[in-house]
Amino acid sequence: MKRLCLPVLLICCLLLSACGDRSEEERYAEFARSVSEADTLSFEAGLRAEYEDRTLEFRLRCERDGEGCTVSVLAPETMAGIRARLTEGSSTLAYEGLVIDTGDLDAYGLTPVNALPRLLETLAGGHLESCWTEAGQEAFQLIADDHLSATVYFEPETMTPQEAELLSDGHLRVACQIEGWELSAPGEQRE
Repeated sequence: MKRLCLPVLLICCLLLSACGDRSEEERYAEFARSVSEADTLSFEAGLRAEYEDRTLEFRLRCERDGEGCTVSVLAPETMAGIRARLTEGSSTLAYEGLVIDTGDLDAYGLTPVNALPRLLETLAGGHLESCWTEAGQEAFQLIADDHLSATVYFEPETMTPQEAELLSDGHLRVACQIEGWELSAPGEQRE
């Protein structure tokens, strides 16, 4: 009897351990809802873009309002000040007539310019695949679509995103450090 119970117990533990406990899923669902419903949302990110043949680093500011996302380049210095109001399918930045093509990171249109807005879309509407604790942070694996997934690391007390990785077809394409995360709920006044 003991030999039969042990395998059954192990299987039950594996099935129940996918996300620690139900409260983690509920906490994430509440966070995703706050991102989805926010009137405004802004943050900065140190972003590392992994191309097939090179790696580029940027410092970006992402601001979302009811009309869409604006991404501003803070670094490198040669591109600082460039702002883009993103539209569907956009992969270029424009500044006073100058167009800078940052290039696609994958075959599906992921670019350094649209990576942060794609991250926000995934945070608000991605499928929660799994979660765990790593190095004092809560990590959540999210599936955006058939090709894109994200691993996002949160400060556990406040559920504030700290780091994120975007993977396309299982390959790391973007890694970023998130700072200054701010969102305003519907009807909330920002100072």
